[in-house]
Amino acid sequence: MYTMEMVENQKKEVQENEMQDTKILIVDDEQNIVDLISAYLKKEEYQVITANDGEAALEMARQHDPDLIILDIMLPRMDGLEVLSILRAESDAYVIMLTAKTEEIDKIIGLSVGADDYVTKPFSPRELMARVRAALRRIHKIETAPSNASSHNQLAFGELVIDLDSRKVWLGEDELEFTMTEFDLLAELAQNKGRVMSREQLLESVWGYNYFGETRVVDVHVGHVRQKIGSKFIATIRGVGYRFESEL
Repeated sequence: MYTMEMVENQKKEVQENEMQDTKILIVDDEQNIVDLISAYLKKEEYQVITANDGEAALEMARQHDPDLIILDIMLPRMDGLEVLSILRAESDAYVIMLTAKTEEIDKIIGLSVGADDYVTKPFSPRELMARVRAALRRIHKIETAPSNASSHNQLAFGELVIDLDSRKVWLGEDELEFTMTEFDLLAELAQNKGRVMSREQLLESVWGYNYFGETRVVDVHVGHVRQKIGSKFIATIRGVGYRFESEL
């Protein structure tokens, strides 16, 4: 007979195994930053892989297939943006970019190339860890979601069809390619059709953390989604956020 203590211990064991199986690649040419991030990640028993330049980053990513990558933009031998561009053609790993606080254009370009999120230097290790944990929760939720080929949990808006179970999107007869973050953002807006959602709400529901400050990451990813499905589906509500149009 199972007791509550036994159930809790079983849950804890599963969570510990998940952490030990999770691989995170840290890429930065400043060894002190690599050491700092590594210490925080190892404390939570994640597998940590490191690289100090762009070429080594690609080699480590190809060799170890990490679940998440923390990637600095300014790197020797190959910069982070070029690394990210190549990675996106080869991997669906979740990418958090590290950018200098004053380099707004690098943040936008990084997100445009395929980063899921970014943290500005100098950064709080606790904030970075919160981002990492939130991302890994999303990844694990997707990986452990039950697969049901006969299920048709779909949202249809004219020619746009979103299958929430298979995480696939069609526009007419064309199946569209989405990153994990782009799909989650589209699904969140579509499931709240007709409702205005603030950028802060989307950060909390899609990215998984409470962050009331710079919300550029939301705007850039909405732009990516619009490029793929067309601008008519998502309306900008000036000064507030976005609304998925329920009637087209």
